[in-house]
Amino acid sequence: MSDANLIEAAVRTEFGKGAARRTRRDGNVPAVLYGHHAEPQHLSLNAKAFAAILRLHGTNAILNLQIDGQPQLAMTKSVVVHPIRRYIEHADLLIVKRGERVTTDVNVVVVGDAVSGALITQELNSLSIEADAMNLPETIEVSVEGVATGTQILAGNIALPEGVTLAGDPEALIVNVIEAPSASQMDDEAEATAEAEAETASESE
Repeated sequence: MSDANLIEAAVRTEFGKGAARRTRRDGNVPAVLYGHHAEPQHLSLNAKAFAAILRLHGTNAILNLQIDGQPQLAMTKSVVVHPIRRYIEHADLLIVKRGERVTTDVNVVVVGDAVSGALITQELNSLSIEADAMNLPETIEVSVEGVATGTQILAGNIALPEGVTLAGDPEALIVNVIEAPSASQMDDEAEATAEAEAETASESE
């Protein structure tokens, strides 16, 4: 097995909140590995290695787990992050096999510049795709270079990398290119909003 995205892991034998806190205190992340009709396996992952992989490659990165010395490929299904301290509290991992296709969500990145006077709004931040587990794209790029106002880019319009197919609704709106409001229009909207807020405040007095 390649050393790329290698993470040392160990089987956990203690469960519950107290055990999870001890796992994190020891520099590890509590995780559960499941899939392929196997019994769920409770693991502890090296926290620094896991966080570094997610930071560099995102949650679709294939993980090369070494579970008590035994190799296992997996991908991240979900991650729970502490809302304030931002460390990883828990992770759910999914067993993957070489050559199998998996369905997952991939972030959409809008690139390029539309025509002058256009305003680009991204309606969806991710796209549901199906691809070989070992060749999942980290992101899907959508180019708006030179696109005219009034253009709508649907999921089905996006050119996907070779071997990648759309798994979601092809009619889902991903990017909307509209005419940017003029300065006077923005002033009128701001004035109307201020008047509405003033009326609401006076009615509540």
